[in-house]
Parts: sequence; C-alpha cells; structure tokens
Amino acid sequence: MTDLRNLMTARVRHVRAWARSRTPLFKLGAAGVVLCVVALVLPSPYVIERPGPTADVLGESGGAPIIAITGADTHPDTGKLLLTTVNASGMPGYPALNAEALWGWFSPGQIVMPREAFVPSGQTAEEYKEQTERQMTGSQDSAAAAALAFLKARGVDTDGVTVSMHVDDIGGPSAGMMYALGVIDKLTEAQETGGLTVAGTGTIDADGKVGAIGGIQLKMIAAKRDGASWFLAPKDNCSSVVGHVPAGLTDVAVSTLGEAYDALTAIGEGRGGDLPRCTAQ
Repeated sequence: MTDLRNLMTARVRHVRAWARSRTPLFKLGAAGVVLCVVALVLPSPYVIERPGPTADVLGESGGAPIIAITGADTHPDTGKLLLTTVNASGMPGYPALNAEALWGWFSPGQIVMPREAFVPSGQTAEEYKEQTERQMTGSQDSAAAAALAFLKARGVDTDGVTVSMHVDDIGGPSAGMMYALGVIDKLTEAQETGGLTVAGTGTIDADGKVGAIGGIQLKMIAAKRDGASWFLAPKDNCSSVVGHVPAGLTDVAVSTLGEAYDALTAIGEGRGGDLPRCTAQ
C-alpha cells in the first residue's frame, strides 16, 4: 500500500509540474477544448431529421395486419405500397445533443432546423405524443372514409365493411393517402401494383383531397433505400421535390385520391411513363 501511495503521489507531482510548465496560451486552448466538449454533449435546441422507416400498408406490423378489413372479401397483391416516415431527434420526449445537430449540418441526408419550426415552445413530451397519436387516428379515419367512398362511387358494395388500421411507432397525418390506397387495393381483385414497390406520402381528407406534408426529401430517400421505384407525391409539395429525387426513383404528382389510384394502376400496368411529374412552381 505504501508503494502504491508513493507511486500515485509521484504521478500527481509529475502532472502538476507538467501543467505548470505549459504556457498561458496552451492552458487557454485546453480550457477552450474542454468547454467545446461540454457544449457538444448539452441538449440541443434544434431538431435533426433523417430518413425514417417505411411500412408496407398491405403487410403487417407487430404481427398484425396494418389494414384489417371485415365485412368483405379481401384480395392479396404481390407488390408493396410503402408509407414513408421521417425520424426526428430533438422533439419533445426525443432529446438530441448539440453534437448530433453539428453532425446533421454537414450530412447531406439530414436536415437541421430550430425546434420552434415544428412544435410550440414549451410543449411537453406527453402533449407531443397525444398530438401525433390524434393526428394518426384522424388520418386513418379519413383514409378509410375516402377509400370506401371512392369504391362506392365506382359500384363496389361497401355496406357493412369495417376498416381498422394499426402500425407500430408511427404518428402524424402524412400516411393518409397510402392508407387509402391500401384499403382500395385490398378490396379490389386487380393487382394494382403490378408486383412493384410503390411508395408515397400525403395527408388525405374524407373527400379524397391529398395534402402537403413535411420532410418529403427525406421520405424519398427512405423510399429508394427500401426498394421503391415510384413515389407518389402531393402536388402541393412539388417545389420541394424538384431537383431532389434520388436516382432510380420516379416521382408522380397527385392532388386527389382518384389521381393517386389512377397513377398506381398505370404504374402496375407499365404505363407510368406518361404520368405527370413534379415541376418547379
């Protein structure tokens, strides 16, 4: 124990002697480095967005169908309809560090913006969760209503048909259009996708109007990453789409559920080349 104590004492003296021998400029620089490290590990006031996971609305999530339909026969499709998402760090309940924000500024696959651009100042994690869950529920209800109205208008018997939707860990309203297309696909015998993987995004109301969403550039990256060759984009988002479509992915501009369905069937039949693309507005 005495030898160990003497060794530790000698090392402390050596460190002190080394520190005393450093110049004031060196000490100032060292202090600056320490402050920078501390600053980097502090919570960030920014939100860092990245391409999030996708989900096939014709498939399952957590072992259960994403779209479950009762009261009518359903029909399988060999292709996929991908809803797309964005992962966001820095939102209430999902803290981010300044180091993540700094990395995001220099990463081409990430977007960094002040938190106030996304949520009200002071919003709690519980309030944010309730908001996104409420938006998701409303989106699913609107999607089901729009899809059934679309089918009924085309002579499909929808009396007694009930639609429920389930997907793990995804909130917000932006999957509405893809949910609606999924319901229509399941309730029709046609292979709308033609065996292809088609992705998309957009809100939808009960009348079938497709609305703009956020993070579409990152969602297109996620779509291409997960095998999609086509991407259905809200027409109101076209200014953010032009010039940002990943190589190998083709965008199609839509503004209603009818346009989205017509585009989907055209893609599945190999007629996608004539569909409207996003143009600068």
